[in-house]
Amino acid sequence: MRRVRRPAVAGLFYPGGKTDLAGTVDGLLAEGRAQAGPDPRVPKVVIVPHAGYIYSGSTAAQAYARVEPAAERITRVVMFGPSHRVALRGLALPSSSSFNTPLGDVAIGTADISDLPKVLVTDAPHAQEHSLEVQLPFLQRVLGDFELVPFSVGVAEPDEVARVIDRCWGGPETLLVFSTDLSHYYPYDTAQRLDAETVQQMVTMTGPIDPDRACGARPVNGLLETGARRGLTTELYGWCNSGDTAGDKERVVGYAAIGAFEQD
Repeated sequence: MRRVRRPAVAGLFYPGGKTDLAGTVDGLLAEGRAQAGPDPRVPKVVIVPHAGYIYSGSTAAQAYARVEPAAERITRVVMFGPSHRVALRGLALPSSSSFNTPLGDVAIGTADISDLPKVLVTDAPHAQEHSLEVQLPFLQRVLGDFELVPFSVGVAEPDEVARVIDRCWGGPETLLVFSTDLSHYYPYDTAQRLDAETVQQMVTMTGPIDPDRACGARPVNGLLETGARRGLTTELYGWCNSGDTAGDKERVVGYAAIGAFEQD
């Protein structure tokens, strides 16, 4: 039986109507393209934030605008994000056949990971989770049709996550997306200092990142282990916090967009 995971945060984190959502995402991508300039390098991996679009959408768009030139060849997206609402040990794939947004359905693909004991198939971590969902409208507008392999990541060691990443790495057809925000609810100046340190770790592929510094630290730490081993290079597209976009400066949340590239 076909099972569809319905959107949990449409109308909250992003517009709930198809036309409004498409217009919002296209506007953010247009700004991202302008910042990227002509002929940007296409990343194999992106690290992107997952707050409401008024807070972090402009930052996320800087990464997705760099992906757009490869839209014809990218047919598979492997995504890793933190499990905010459900306690989880290991990584969870859904049993759903597709994830739905106001822009339509995204088919769920498979991965050759049945022998990895830390990977479960369960829908509970995905049902209300926003960290993966908010990425989908960007990917739908940039790529059109693609197959999604979505991992919700709970308590897992970097090497456990890295093992899954390596299995799902794929070739030029595969984009890997890591969803994380940075520090939460510090005053503006403190957040800038802490986030600068975390961004430096991501850019230099040196971990582990403390989970208090980034809610998606566990999936990202797996990437840092894999990235260091594979010799990935990186580019920082931008970083800011909610005090720069749509919030006050007393209690802010940080955001960054980073691309990572395989060696030629």
